[in-house]
Amino acid sequence: MRRALARVAPGTPLRDGIERVVRSKAGALLVLDDGPDVLSICSGGFLVDAPYSPQRLSELAKMDGAIIISGDGGRIARANVHLVPDPTVPTSETGTRHRTAERVARSLDVPVVSASEEMGVINVYARGGKRQLQEIGRLLERANQALQTLERYKTRLDDSIAKLTAVEVEDVATLRDVAAVVQRGELVHRIADEIETMIVELGVDARLLRLQLDELYGEIDNELEHVVADYVPDGQSVQDTLAEMSRLTDDEVHDLRLAARALHRIGDPDDLGQEVSPKGLRLLHRTNRLSGDSANAIADHFDGLSKLQRATVDDLTAVNGVDAATAADVRETIARVTESAILDQYN
Repeated sequence: MRRALARVAPGTPLRDGIERVVRSKAGALLVLDDGPDVLSICSGGFLVDAPYSPQRLSELAKMDGAIIISGDGGRIARANVHLVPDPTVPTSETGTRHRTAERVARSLDVPVVSASEEMGVINVYARGGKRQLQEIGRLLERANQALQTLERYKTRLDDSIAKLTAVEVEDVATLRDVAAVVQRGELVHRIADEIETMIVELGVDARLLRLQLDELYGEIDNELEHVVADYVPDGQSVQDTLAEMSRLTDDEVHDLRLAARALHRIGDPDDLGQEVSPKGLRLLHRTNRLSGDSANAIADHFDGLSKLQRATVDDLTAVNGVDAATAADVRETIARVTESAILDQYN
């Protein structure tokens, strides 16, 4: 869907042509691919095979049939064709043009654009999904509201991570603390994902939104992966856990117990008060000179953050691949994070 939206975003020649069609009070059915599968369902019409231009599209849309545009958008292949998609493909649309557009997109997995003649509504169909294009001003307003929501949720996520760090260094972390971070991280990811789609849809008008999203979202994905890696049991991958969270509905993701179950820890996942111990990977990754492989080796060697906190430089250099300078950096980082977490909690 994002690839399809990028092709019809403001500032593109295709969007210019579609808006010309809408302003002229005409309708249009555009298939944005001219592969063999698309041509096999085309009946009638005539071969154009001419370079694409907004003016040509506007003129050809005066006819009732569909217009076939090449996959790269640089050529109009055919015009005024009758599309005959599989009639058994389900569709939720009512108008003839929109029903055909949805069936073609579902059956052939190609992007299709449908512009309503009477209402001027532009719908994009791709991979079984549908998105109605909105006015730039309204879309910008929605995107700014979403950014404000993202900022609030990110603040809550930061608070949850800070609390998790504090209870980790004191060795009193519970499953509830971990599940809260995973849950809020998924909520932040969903909001950012929606904003990302709006940015694609806005095209050239989204430069400032992109800068704001990058500043807010930053390294959240990496931080969340490190949190999950600290608590998932051996044999369970971080990506599987995050994928399981992404499959939850919007209502389910607010249930802490479902977030706890996604971690697949041994014991009762509904007992959110049970104590859990991190491996220490998240704090190790804060060491600048430490590679990912070395961090995993250290975490495996000490088997828990509590033992890692008591480790000396000599203990750390006993790990394969860790020299004295790196061991000193690790020791200093863990001590600094521990002191900072305790002070923040006290304040």
